[in-house]
Amino acid sequence: MPLSGYAMSAQDALIAVMLVTSAASGEMRESERREIQSIVGLLPVFEGYDGGRLTALTDLTLRHLQREDGLDSLVGLVRKALPPHLFETAYALACDVAAADQKVDAPEMRFLEMLRHELGIDRLNAAAIERGSRARHTRA
Repeated sequence: MPLSGYAMSAQDALIAVMLVTSAASGEMRESERREIQSIVGLLPVFEGYDGGRLTALTDLTLRHLQREDGLDSLVGLVRKALPPHLFETAYALACDVAAADQKVDAPEMRFLEMLRHELGIDRLNAAAIERGSRARHTRA
């Protein structure tokens, strides 16, 4: 079943954003997978989330991305599923996943820019979110 037929909750949409960020470079790195699992297990926005949905959502998201219009379509579905007060949260989670492996490559940057535009996050707020992600993922 494509994501367009899937009842995507706001929590699912946040996870889909993280999955797409991780997959943007062509592979899902282990550090990024761990980051996603950690975020889902830790943040209040995921309180009550059924972790059993994570595997199915991952499969659906990755299959959806293989469609010709997959990325554009997915970002539209995410925007539709998220209430506006979670737009910055979605961007912050995407930035955290991108920063998890200490490097943000060009495909991840393009996806972050696309997401920022689709969610209407201004450059100043985006820069602050990005800086926070870099700070959280800096190693000694």
